[in-house]
Amino acid sequence: MAGRRGVHGPAGRPDRPGAWVGRTDLPLVSVDATTVRAHHEGTGDAGQRAPREGPGRSRAGAGGSPAKGGGTEEQNGQDERRRIRLRRGFRLREAPLGRSQGGLTSKIHLAADRGCRPLALVLTAGQAGDSPQFIPVLAKVRVRLPVGCPRTPPGAVAADKAYSSRGNRAYLHKRGIKAVIPEKKDQAANRKKKGARGGRPISHDSSFHKERNTIERLINKLKAWRGIATRYDKTLDNYLAGLHLRAAMIWIDDLLKPAE
Repeated sequence: MAGRRGVHGPAGRPDRPGAWVGRTDLPLVSVDATTVRAHHEGTGDAGQRAPREGPGRSRAGAGGSPAKGGGTEEQNGQDERRRIRLRRGFRLREAPLGRSQGGLTSKIHLAADRGCRPLALVLTAGQAGDSPQFIPVLAKVRVRLPVGCPRTPPGAVAADKAYSSRGNRAYLHKRGIKAVIPEKKDQAANRKKKGARGGRPISHDSSFHKERNTIERLINKLKAWRGIATRYDKTLDNYLAGLHLRAAMIWIDDLLKPAE
């Protein structure tokens, strides 16, 4: 394994000193998310709908005589359907799985370094937004140091316009991390409407932003496994175990290569 080396940006600018520990390339970290379809075998009974019973389908007849549950057959049917909906919603939250036009899906939020290697990942339901998971993903980035806590903040973070929010930029600014995130058109228009109160225009390093393809290439590596590209696991722990196993294999394959 290569020793600790200095770090320099694309234009010869020195970045955060000591950001490379071993082979971890932290001058630039890219963040993005990808959606994963859930197979019907991986949803269990979470994707099934509650049975419907009309008033005329009561076994007790039109008189609505009391059933074993203490109420009429219609009331017991409504209670049972309510319990099924609550149980199904609980399983969707625990999985986690979310509904969309494509069916039940999950979403993987992850961060990668310049070498297309995973640094952190978070799994949410498919309908979850990308921007709210920006901070949780970066908070999970851990790099072992020779001394002290195993954490090294990156020199810069690149992401697409979906992560262009005031909260995300404030988080990076507070920690001295350079934001390489383009500004949305509606955000720029709102800023211009405010005039001087809108603040300065937001710019980003285009040379850094061109290297954001590393996160897309990492997603392709992860989804090379069929069990990750399509979710077959019912539980969260099983699917996360497959993600971490694939991430570890990517790191091992890279570490076994001879150092340049």
